[in-house]
Amino acid sequence: MSGQKLDDNNARGDLKHPQQYASGYHAPVLCNAVVKGLITRREGIYVDGTLGGGGHAQAMLEVLSSEGHLLGLDRDDDALQAAEERLFNEVKTGRLSIVKGDFRDIAKHVKECGFERIDGLLLDLGVSSHQLDEPERGFSHRKEGPLDMRMDTGESEDASEILNSWPESDIVSILKRFGEEPRSRRIARAIVDHRPLSTTTELAEIVRQAVPQNQSNKSLARVFQAVRIAVNRELDALEQALRETVDLLRIGGRIAVISYHSLEDRRVKRFFRSGSFDGIVRRDLYGEKISPITEISGRPVNPSEAELDVNPRARSARLRFAERVATEEANVC
Repeated sequence: MSGQKLDDNNARGDLKHPQQYASGYHAPVLCNAVVKGLITRREGIYVDGTLGGGGHAQAMLEVLSSEGHLLGLDRDDDALQAAEERLFNEVKTGRLSIVKGDFRDIAKHVKECGFERIDGLLLDLGVSSHQLDEPERGFSHRKEGPLDMRMDTGESEDASEILNSWPESDIVSILKRFGEEPRSRRIARAIVDHRPLSTTTELAEIVRQAVPQNQSNKSLARVFQAVRIAVNRELDALEQALRETVDLLRIGGRIAVISYHSLEDRRVKRFFRSGSFDGIVRRDLYGEKISPITEISGRPVNPSEAELDVNPRARSARLRFAERVATEEANVC
C-alpha cells in the first residue's frame, strides 16, 4: 500500500453511522476514514495519541485482530476515566493499554510499554466536546468559568497566569502567532488595562469591547484558541510528536492527523509533503525527494454532510495521512 492515494469515497467511509462511536463525553470525527486510512496491519501496534472518550480507539479496536494492540495516551484525567469505563473489556484482555501522558513524548511511552516499533499513530487535535461543555475547564467563551484551559490540570501554568502576569508584548505575540488575530495589540492592551481577570466571561467582554461588533465572534474564537495553545504548548507538542513518530514507524506504517485550524494543518501538510516543518523538499543528486515519509492523501478528508448533521462541531476538521517509506539511511524493520 506504499504511496497509495486515498480514494475519497472510500476514505469518507460508510461502515458505521457517524454517531456509532459518540458518547456523552465526546463525539469523535471521521472514525470510518481514520480506520480505513490508518490500519494497514490488523495484527499491528497502534497509538491513539489523543484518546479522549475512546471513540476512535473503539473504532480501531474493532478492526484490529486479537494479536493487535492499541496504546491510548491522554493528558486529561477526565478523558482517561471515560475511556477506561468505555473500553474496560479491551483493557482487561490486554488489547488496549491506557497511559496518562503527552503525545509529545510518544517515543518514551511506546518504549515503556515494551514496543520498539509501531504501525500507526492517530492524533485528533483540538478540544473535546466535554472540555468545551464543562464551564470549570475554562475552554469556552460561551460559559462562565475560571481562566484555566489546561488539558492536564496537574500542570502549573494556566490561562489566568498568562493573562494576568505575562508582559503585554508577550500577549500580543501569542494572539498574533497562535490566533492570527489582526487586532492583537488592541486586545492585549485592553487585557492589561483590566487586570486582574478571573473568569472566561470577563475575558470575553474585554475582547468584545476591543473589536468592532461584527467581528467579535471571530475575535473571541481566535483569542481563546491562542491562549489555549499557549497554555498547553500545543504546536510544539505536535511537531515533536511527528518527528519522534517517524523514527518509530515500521516501513508502510502510517500517521493520521485531524486538525481544526490552519496553524495545525499547515504544519502537518508541510511535514507530510517534505519531511520537515520548513516545507522545503530536499532532493538527492538524481532529483529524487529525500524524506522518510510520503503524503498519501493529496487533499484532506473532510466530514460528510451526514456527519455534520449530527455533529456540527466537526465542520472545520481536516484529516491527512502520511506513510513511512524506505530510505537509504533508514534503519527500521
